[in-house]
Amino acid sequence: MAGGRRSRRDGGRRASRGLHARLAHGPTAFTLRAPRCDECGLLTELCLTSKAHWGYDEAFIEACRAELTVRPDDLATDRYQVAERDGVVIGVAALSADGDRGQVELMFVAPEAMGEGIGRALMHWLIAEARALRLSAIDIEADPGAVGFYERMGARRVGEAPSGSIPGRMLPAMVIDLDA
Repeated sequence: MAGGRRSRRDGGRRASRGLHARLAHGPTAFTLRAPRCDECGLLTELCLTSKAHWGYDEAFIEACRAELTVRPDDLATDRYQVAERDGVVIGVAALSADGDRGQVELMFVAPEAMGEGIGRALMHWLIAEARALRLSAIDIEADPGAVGFYERMGARRVGEAPSGSIPGRMLPAMVIDLDA
């Protein structure tokens, strides 16, 4: 999971219309698609549920609510993609851009769907979007529990960044270089 969202900086780019791809991993397939505005509440709850998977208590999750709330304006300014299986949204990713760099704004998978390739598919989508935008790198403020996932996706740790939700908390700062 990305540490949270920063301000919207990519000049009003619209949500990606998506890779209406059908991806199979194991016995069940899932689809990547652009989210709908009426799904913002559902996406927010997915983010919070996924965040809670790392063992955070209810007070911590509530402290993250504002930062992890998905609003219709967000869908209009950043590039979003959801993973859906059997009509149920099980993952979400969002990318913003500022100059030649991207930022993972959201990256969450429903706990019951973790380990099924959904996060990997969403990361491949994020990287493809960043390359389509001709970005040189993607910055990630990672939840400490997600560092291993991001490393497997090609990210490297470059320092720390302050949490947007919890004063004094520092998050692993990571980057995926796209110039290579």
